[in-house]
Amino acid sequence: MAGRKRIESRFTKTRRSPFGQVCVGDKLLFKQSGGPVCARATVAAVKNFENLTPEQIIKLKKRYNRHIGGGSEYWQSRADCAYGFLVWLDDIKRIEPVRIRKKDWRAWVVLTEKENFGLLK
Repeated sequence: MAGRKRIESRFTKTRRSPFGQVCVGDKLLFKQSGGPVCARATVAAVKNFENLTPEQIIKLKKRYNRHIGGGSEYWQSRADCAYGFLVWLDDIKRIEPVRIRKKDWRAWVVLTEKENFGLLK
């Protein structure tokens, strides 16, 4: 929220949400771990990467880390990931904190009519 991070990143060993599901113009909501939803942003650009190698991940780090803000441990833990997902954030704003009942371990949830935690009202 300090304005330094402009790209949200996810790297995984298997193809999983939100890979291929986020588009320019989508609205993102951000929830603190164990806390409330407290910010929102608009997707300005998206890049999905498949069949990544450790060498390609190093190149992504060199090119984008200044906007991702990942430390050495972050990148070391992603070295063997095959899938990558970068989202450029625009119009990042704090919102009135909203508590939701999310009890699973998913880091990303694509909100639908059925599963929206009351956030789509």
